[in-house]
Amino acid sequence: MYDSKKRSWTQKFRDAFRGVREGVRGQSSFFVHFFFAMVTIVAGFVLEVNSGEWCILLICIAGVLGAEMFNSALESMARAITDQANPHLGRALDIGSAAVLLAAAGSVVVGAIVFLNKLGGFWGW
Repeated sequence: MYDSKKRSWTQKFRDAFRGVREGVRGQSSFFVHFFFAMVTIVAGFVLEVNSGEWCILLICIAGVLGAEMFNSALESMARAITDQANPHLGRALDIGSAAVLLAAAGSVVVGAIVFLNKLGGFWGW
């Protein structure tokens, strides 16, 4: 919960972790992205990606999960503002969803480049 008083670092981290829990709870799309993040990590170990490739893959994972958290925050804020249909809020929610879609699509392309390159090396392409 936001408090305008000066907060300690411990309180800030506690709030951030509570935010992660709230952002994940009940968000089926977060679990889909989390599942594919785990598949990506397992594939990275199996295909023995190098440290540079790990960095790129982990940045993509963090970007998608972060975009999903921001989208969840927008959805929560929109529900707090009104339960009535509002074209401005609807547009904002659509844009938030588009941000997640763009992050996910870009990550799929990056993952395909990294993993197809690895598979090509194994199979002599």
